[in-house]
Amino acid sequence: MDRIDSQGYRANVGMILMDGDGHVLIGGRAGRSGWQFPQGGIRHNESAEEALYRELREEVGLECADVETLGRTRDWLRYQLPKRYRRSQQPLCIGQKQRWYLLKLLCDPDSIRCDTTVEPEFDRFRWVQYWAPVAKVIYFKRQVYARALTELGKLASPPPPPPPRWWPRHWRPAANMDANAQSRHH
Repeated sequence: MDRIDSQGYRANVGMILMDGDGHVLIGGRAGRSGWQFPQGGIRHNESAEEALYRELREEVGLECADVETLGRTRDWLRYQLPKRYRRSQQPLCIGQKQRWYLLKLLCDPDSIRCDTTVEPEFDRFRWVQYWAPVAKVIYFKRQVYARALTELGKLASPPPPPPPRWWPRHWRPAANMDANAQSRHH
């Protein structure tokens, strides 16, 4: 059973898996046209890190020795589900709060698999440019993706390019503040 807090947010971990060339992995939702980063719920009596490695194994077939954890977001990043995506169950889940992790792939990319569970989350994978997942994910997750990529980008190796020009104006202040803070520290 997943953890849902008193405000109706399901606790979740998200993974940004990066290769040595700075590309990130996205998965194609099984039987659907959508793409997203691997992610999953945190169970009762499970830490975020335990959930991270369980989901890594379940969704992409990797073990903790196959990746290096470069960092995680400072705080939970939240999004609300549009009403049409909400299930009428108790406790009511109105969205997700996610702890995002940046992982560096240490093993052969051919080790990535989507057939490790009875009902796989993904049926295909692609390596894409660093900011591309923001445009590929379903619309209500885009701002969380932008925030996670922006915050964790300063830990990426190689460093990502600047955020794309097509981003809405209200996303840019956070990205610009992070870039300015980073340049002051170097």
